[in-house]
Amino acid sequence: MKKIIIFIIFIIFPFFGFAQQLVYKAVNPAFGGDTFNYQWLLSSANAQNSFTDPNTQQNEETSELSQFADNLNRQLLSQISREVFNNQFDSDTLQPGTFTFGSLEVEIAEGITGLIINILDTNNGEQTQIIVPN
Repeated sequence: MKKIIIFIIFIIFPFFGFAQQLVYKAVNPAFGGDTFNYQWLLSSANAQNSFTDPNTQQNEETSELSQFADNLNRQLLSQISREVFNNQFDSDTLQPGTFTFGSLEVEIAEGITGLIINILDTNNGEQTQIIVPN
């Protein structure tokens, strides 16, 4: 009897089983998926990204107060340098010399080609030279 029940189960069971064909469809548009998935995949990847750009982080950390102080510092340096250069150009004789504006060191000297202005940033060592012809 047991053998008959097992035999019937093996014979009748396949008639009740259903199957379908499995088809793979890519999701990523780079691998043949639907192009409308691109924005969703990109936003999902950005949401999971834990890395931050150190350059943008510096800009976000500056407060309004420090931005105001930097702006005021730039304006004061600009006004002082404008007065120094006006004094240089308004007088009949040029007065060479070295001037310091915060971290900037400005050296004014007379040369064969004209007025030579060397500007040195003492913080990072960057240097530039401006020549004003006679």
